[in-house]
Amino acid sequence: MTRFVIPAAILVLGAGSAVADGNHAVHQKGAILSETDTQKVASFDILAAHAHRAGNTVAFHMTTNGNAGADTPEPVGTVGGAGVFSYVWPTSLDPEAVGFEAGTGILALAATSHPDFDDTPLVDENNDGDTGNDGLLWHSHWVVLTPTEACGPGALAVRDIPAGATPQLPATWPGLPIYLDSPGFTPLFDGPEIAVTVGFRSDVDLVGVAYDGVTSALRVNANVHAPLLCVVDVFDVASGDLSLPAKLD
Repeated sequence: MTRFVIPAAILVLGAGSAVADGNHAVHQKGAILSETDTQKVASFDILAAHAHRAGNTVAFHMTTNGNAGADTPEPVGTVGGAGVFSYVWPTSLDPEAVGFEAGTGILALAATSHPDFDDTPLVDENNDGDTGNDGLLWHSHWVVLTPTEACGPGALAVRDIPAGATPQLPATWPGLPIYLDSPGFTPLFDGPEIAVTVGFRSDVDLVGVAYDGVTSALRVNANVHAPLLCVVDVFDVASGDLSLPAKLD
């Protein structure tokens, strides 16, 4: 696995192949294509990332070289040191577009799994009547990412909220002291494909928004303290260099 640094090393890209139907990212015009890498975990080896919109609704999707969502973190039994696996679509949107303080970092949509804690207190993903026990199931977040040297040279983290600070936050912020939203958009899986469809306010201009695709691992600080949630490994980057080369029409 490769630690994410800025700038990331540029990879040689090519069109990958997948057992996928015509609706998958790998078959879409304008998709970011990435060649197969058998050294990577197949479910996180990106073959294509794509997003398309209809009005103020955007479908983000990604084709992998294996069954998307098949691999989840091993539980450690505590929140401190807990692992998080993620499929991520970094965007050029200002964080203000989804309710965060403006100009605070890279706004990214993420689908995550983490068995040691639950950060979607408004959603009961497994429909058992308990909203606090289903962090293992894949679910969605908006996150704001910033370079954070405390996580390692050139590494990223979900932006922390300092003690006493009162930044603008989305209505569905789950209460953690980081720039993370739990909007309840459900990730859908279809073999090698993961897709998340999201809605935006009608006043958000989505034309020309740039995006990329990333698969990564994050980890909660062992002391559950700032920096709270660091990106510790990047499995794959669709563009190879996080250049956000694709754009919404």
